[in-house]
Amino acid sequence: MSTTDITAAINKNVDEKEFKKIEREIDTDNDDLDSDDESSESLRAREEAEAALELEKLAQAGGFNFDEENDFDFDAVDNILDLNEASFPQFTLAKNKARFLRMVSWYRQKEEWIEVAPVSGVTKLFKQQSKELEGIRASKMDYEMELETGTLTPSQRSYRRDELKMCKVQEKMAVHLISKLQVKIKSGRR
Repeated sequence: MSTTDITAAINKNVDEKEFKKIEREIDTDNDDLDSDDESSESLRAREEAEAALELEKLAQAGGFNFDEENDFDFDAVDNILDLNEASFPQFTLAKNKARFLRMVSWYRQKEEWIEVAPVSGVTKLFKQQSKELEGIRASKMDYEMELETGTLTPSQRSYRRDELKMCKVQEKMAVHLISKLQVKIKSGRR
């Protein structure tokens, strides 16, 4: 098996249930095969599935789990905006990384704006962010529940993990912004 086949097998994140399913499909296909070409394709698919399963077992034995989130500790960071780009959370999909960077930029601009904003504008943003925070937390709970069910395909799991990570980051930034808004509102009304 070539390196590209192994890499492809790793990227598929084949677990034991999927492996058994593939194995059953291959066995069913082997009964119905009429040509040698189809038989060799089935054999190759079986070898890839076996290799992927073996690589996943080795990776898990080495302490790496494909299902774990990237090593970003949300509780250890007070303000995500203070981090440099190398410390930002990693996302599976490039579009989520871009979305994250736009979100960081928006929150940074709002923090700068708070310093010169009128109290009425700050109060309005405070109400908006408080309402949005409720929606973020609801989405976060939904994603957590979906991930716990274990009924998702590997690509769905990856997408949901990215979305959950995005919700956690957005919640953290919103809470930080709301606290700054509260300080500005209190100091402006004295």
